[in-house]
Amino acid sequence: MRPLKQLIDAKRPLVSVRPDDTVFAALALLAQFNIGALPVMENGRLVGMFSERDYARKIILVGKASKDTPVREIMSDKISCVTLKETVEECMALMTDKHVRHLPVLGANNELLGILSIGDLVKETISEQKFTIDQLVHYIQN
Repeated sequence: MRPLKQLIDAKRPLVSVRPDDTVFAALALLAQFNIGALPVMENGRLVGMFSERDYARKIILVGKASKDTPVREIMSDKISCVTLKETVEECMALMTDKHVRHLPVLGANNELLGILSIGDLVKETISEQKFTIDQLVHYIQN
């Protein structure tokens, strides 16, 4: 499988929010970029993740208003992260174990390089399996 760096490099530019941005502004970014989660950055440092799940569980279900609530109040601040050393399989195992759908990827100096979604990892796994099957079919036919 491709290394995580290649998966990150193939993605669009990284979009993020600040802790004091409103939940409404964060939702607008999710919709604009058709993504399910955003890293929350403060002074160039990852401090949390904001996801559609946070919105559904911590705004709608408790009757808060997204235009009045800062991301800081509902973001997930206990974040599972990976580095470029991990494999796709290790990332999928971590996501399954921690029940998360998005993993921040950190560089050598703990800088945020990108976010991998479960969809990114499943797509890569399927691509690798298809390649293997095609190679086996070609081998058998020749």
